[in-house]
Amino acid sequence: MLAKELTGVCHAVGLDPFLGFMHQPRYGRPALALDLMEEFRPLVADSVAISLINRGELGPEDFIRGANGTFLNERGRRPFWEAWFRRLDTEVSHPEFSYKMAYRRMLEVQGRQLWRFVRGEALTYHGFVTR
Repeated sequence: MLAKELTGVCHAVGLDPFLGFMHQPRYGRPALALDLMEEFRPLVADSVAISLINRGELGPEDFIRGANGTFLNERGRRPFWEAWFRRLDTEVSHPEFSYKMAYRRMLEVQGRQLWRFVRGEALTYHGFVTR
């Protein structure tokens, strides 16, 4: 889900999501979106999954296990999406700009910073960190 969000951010700010720096380009794989995702994975994706399990919002009965993998069933999807959007709406302080914004906006700000760096308008790219 985070990769899809960042693929959209890349398109919105004028970057090609399929040409990355750390992830090798492969057909249909948004390498740049995956590069940007690295700084947000533990803060957004991992924290949603861990908090759902720790709070007991999801349990074994919320999953379907099959030969092709494990998936959320209908009952499990609702709490997942609620937690996902709650996390994207959570406000955090940007380390460089020192003002608060939702993670959803932070994704775009980081995409725009990367765009400025790639175009030579910024000397460095400052990754998002919380500490």
